[in-house]
Amino acid sequence: MRLFPIIEFSSTEDIRSFQQKKLREALEYLALYSPYYKKLFNENNIDIKKVSLETLDQLPFTAKNDLASKNEEFLCVKKIKIADYVTTSGSTSTPVTFYLTDNDLDRLAYNEEISLRCANGTENDLFQLMTTIDKQFIAGLAYYLGIRKLNAGIIRVGPGSAQLQWDSIKRFSPTVLIAIPSFIPKLINYAKEHGIDYNTTKVKSIICIGEPIKNPDFTLNELGKLITTEWNVSLFSTYASTEMGAAFTECEIGEGGHLHPELLILEVIDEKGIIVKDGELGEVVVTTLGVEGLPLLRYKTGDLYHVHYTKCKCGRNTPRLGPVVGRKQQMIKYKGTTIFPPAIFEVLDRTKEIDLYQVEISKDEFDNDKITIVLPLENKSPLFEMDLKSVFKSTLRVTPYIRYAPNMELSQKIYNEDRRKPVKIIYV
Repeated sequence: MRLFPIIEFSSTEDIRSFQQKKLREALEYLALYSPYYKKLFNENNIDIKKVSLETLDQLPFTAKNDLASKNEEFLCVKKIKIADYVTTSGSTSTPVTFYLTDNDLDRLAYNEEISLRCANGTENDLFQLMTTIDKQFIAGLAYYLGIRKLNAGIIRVGPGSAQLQWDSIKRFSPTVLIAIPSFIPKLINYAKEHGIDYNTTKVKSIICIGEPIKNPDFTLNELGKLITTEWNVSLFSTYASTEMGAAFTECEIGEGGHLHPELLILEVIDEKGIIVKDGELGEVVVTTLGVEGLPLLRYKTGDLYHVHYTKCKCGRNTPRLGPVVGRKQQMIKYKGTTIFPPAIFEVLDRTKEIDLYQVEISKDEFDNDKITIVLPLENKSPLFEMDLKSVFKSTLRVTPYIRYAPNMELSQKIYNEDRRKPVKIIYV
């Protein structure tokens, strides 16, 4: 018997009825076992019996700094019940430990199984996993568990090494790649240099993690176009985080990642904490359902997304989240202009002369944000630099600083073995 049987919702009313029941169970669980939330309820005189989906906004938010400063107070089980220890990447704050029980691992597997099915994955597929499964990283673990739950095959290659990726593709003939999308152009370039006809492989789709491949209107961004103009594959966007232990994955329609209502209650809010309307931009807030080790209530992710409540053309009734605009903590204020890193990456990704880059954010003598683009020495040219600055000025209304570094040095900084993802931006 499945611990997490697949649930299908025929209407938004079914979703709300199910979530109301699960919210009540979650609140009762937190009041009994969570030191942090038990204290929160007492200090704020919260009667959990009066809390419903309609009154959820009366409860305080949980923020990243709460998790970082009071990590173990969120733990709801004795450590003897912990089956796996996971840490956040710490890209914008101090890494936080998440404690997963056997039940939580099964929930994680269920999430990825239905996410892969949403992206047209079946038990007949062979998945090549091009992300790390070690270093306490949840994504690789989640995909591994989900693929096994799907009863499909998996090739655990890990990140990097275009040669090893192609060796596995040619030897085992995977049908789906799971990868950070900015690595795919490197895979294509390697194939071109070594006479590999990548369009004759059995790879039909790529599940893209960690980086956006689409614009807010769901058209492919420069990175997405760069991949698909070269390689006849379908791309599926995803959004996930360690904190929610769940993922929003696109279906074949490609108009936002779908919520799994049995795993999360979703709120998308404006600066005043008010739920935004259909198609509007807001911060993603989640309440986890079915989590045993470290459940969260109204957790502010810091991620800014457009939300879509209308029924998807695929027939699902679940809300969808569009491509990420940015993280609130990574918002850059530059001479009166607000910019998020993905907008900078977009300009650089569509510049054909640039294969490698890193963005540095620092402070000038007036404590204003300073943007520096680090490029390989081979790109150094007064004319190229002038053109690149002109493109930034016309598209983002900013003119960044440019500096150059040896190719090998820059590559090692970006693809650092101690980091789980390519380090495309640093704060110095």
